[in-house]
Amino acid sequence: MRTLTTSAHLEADTTTRVSVFQPTPDNEGFVSLRIGGERLDMALIARPGTAETLRALARAADKAATALDQLTDTAADGDA
Repeated sequence: MRTLTTSAHLEADTTTRVSVFQPTPDNEGFVSLRIGGERLDMALIARPGTAETLRALARAADKAATALDQLTDTAADGDA
C-alpha cells in the first residue's frame, strides 16, 4: 500500500461495493472495493497479484467484527 493515513467511523448504514474493471490494451485490469457513507467514499484499488492482500484484509475485518461482538456481549452481561 502506498502512504495514506486517515480515519473514518463505520456506521450501521455504511455501504460496500465491488466493481471489476476488465483488462484493456492499456492496463491489466483491477478491482475496486468501495466503502461509503453519507459524507465519505473510499475506494481500495487492487490489481492482479494482490488477491492475498485483500484476503488478509477480510480476515482482519472479521477479527475486528468478532471483537465488537465480544464487546457487545460484555456490555450486555454488565447490564444484567
